[in-house]
Amino acid sequence: MKFYTEEGNYDLVGNNIPVFFIQDSMKFPDLVHSVKMEPDRGFPQAGSAHDTFWDFISLMPESMHMIMWVMSDRSIPRSLRTMDGFGIHTFRMTNDKGQTNFVKFHWRPILGCSSVVWDEAVKINGADSDFHRRDLWHAIETGQFPEFELGLQIFDQATADSLPFDVLDATKLIPEEVVPVQMVGKMVLNRNPDNFFAETEQVAFCPSNLVPGIDVTEDPLLQGRLFSYLDTQLSRLGGPNFHQLPVNRPKCPFQNLQRDGHMQMDVPKGRVAYEPNSLDPAGPRETDIRSFRTVPAAVDGVKQRLRPESFADHYSQARLFYRSITAPEQKNLQKALIFELGKVETVAIRRRVLGHLDIIDNDLGKHIADGLGMADQAEKLASARIPIDLKPSPALRLYGRTKPTLAGRTLGLLLGAGFDAKLVASLVSAVEKEGAKVATIAVKASGVEDAAGKLHPADMARAASPSVFFDAVAVLSGKAGDEILSKNDDALSFLRDACRHLKALAYNGTPVLIQTAGIREQPGIVNLAIGKALGSFVDAARTGRFWERQP
Repeated sequence: MKFYTEEGNYDLVGNNIPVFFIQDSMKFPDLVHSVKMEPDRGFPQAGSAHDTFWDFISLMPESMHMIMWVMSDRSIPRSLRTMDGFGIHTFRMTNDKGQTNFVKFHWRPILGCSSVVWDEAVKINGADSDFHRRDLWHAIETGQFPEFELGLQIFDQATADSLPFDVLDATKLIPEEVVPVQMVGKMVLNRNPDNFFAETEQVAFCPSNLVPGIDVTEDPLLQGRLFSYLDTQLSRLGGPNFHQLPVNRPKCPFQNLQRDGHMQMDVPKGRVAYEPNSLDPAGPRETDIRSFRTVPAAVDGVKQRLRPESFADHYSQARLFYRSITAPEQKNLQKALIFELGKVETVAIRRRVLGHLDIIDNDLGKHIADGLGMADQAEKLASARIPIDLKPSPALRLYGRTKPTLAGRTLGLLLGAGFDAKLVASLVSAVEKEGAKVATIAVKASGVEDAAGKLHPADMARAASPSVFFDAVAVLSGKAGDEILSKNDDALSFLRDACRHLKALAYNGTPVLIQTAGIREQPGIVNLAIGKALGSFVDAARTGRFWERQP
């Protein structure tokens, strides 16, 4: 996020996960190289399920907390509109009197957090590799403006000293039950870029872009980022004047004595390019009034290059995360680890990772070992510090944190010939009243006729719109249309996937199609031909997923 403030730009650069893999910024290149394609073969690309990544991770126990997050459902969000954001590091805030506190930054989506399941993510990537970009662009373009609240965790030195970990360690978080998140503002994404290259590709974020009142801490990873991001922008955007590009230029009046350099876009006048000077009395001057001031802090000890002892607990917060999330989330995390490690060819690496998992949670380690067929093969590892059992933090859960809602979601409505137009209108009205959109789907893009013979255009053709694109689905059809759909593989996979992905599903008493698809009565599956079932389906769609249907 680039804040165009009245005192210059402030860049808050973070992630959708509140911690990071490493404590030492010198390991950034190693981390990136390990997860990139292996240099002797050029693959795998854009994936971590291979030997070099897990080899690196298995030798870096500080990564275990991040691995819990990355292997959880948090890493496959339903939409960019439904995921949290975090500043990761501990920063400082200071007031005009010089009083200071620590702060951690949070972004919270108004729509709440939601994710897809693994099989759904795989199919989305295959059906539409632009799914997330298209979803975000379309939501903004149609007026469903994504909103995120900005929250702060503010705490003093005494609180920091009382915690059983170092707040300057980027592999740690502060549970919200210990330091609550205070909401202070809201971001609304209310327009799309006019030109994607100029407004997005050329944007330059630097954690070193600070404004009075906000300062960095001695977090060693943050200190490295203060250098590395500027260095990156110098290379990526071609030179030192990237701050003059429209998207990077402050909106407030500003002056400096930077001149020349590659791709200078302004035409500075005068003979002076330095400060202090006596040749240009009206030129820019350094001032103590409302200027940026580093928070004063006492420093003692011997400067050394080493990991502080306070950073040595690598497992307690990984255990905290795993034991705080819900049972379905734990199961999905286990399946993700089994998938990833199942791709690792070197047995010794798998054994080493299993050793780490045993320290985090013995039950977790056993599940993964059994899934890999490696029971009792975990390497026995010693932890630098014995992990402690922290009090579970329900705030870390993805499911059950927020009130069920249909707002910002999309219902995929599959129509078959001879459908009841009145029922469709009632369903669409009920769903749109909840703040959701409805996309109508037919076997052919030209549309489908209702029971009265009226042609209804479709938003999408079935072959190009799998159910993975939608948050809930419904199929409404007449008897003849039911017979046709029951012989259509696309229609059958549409329903089977929706059921497999635990979504709310409605139908209107079309037994041939439902029976052919192998769908039986289960929670969240509603026959609209029965009583007041429309309200029941809306309730089910609000709920999202029905984990009790998971095998």
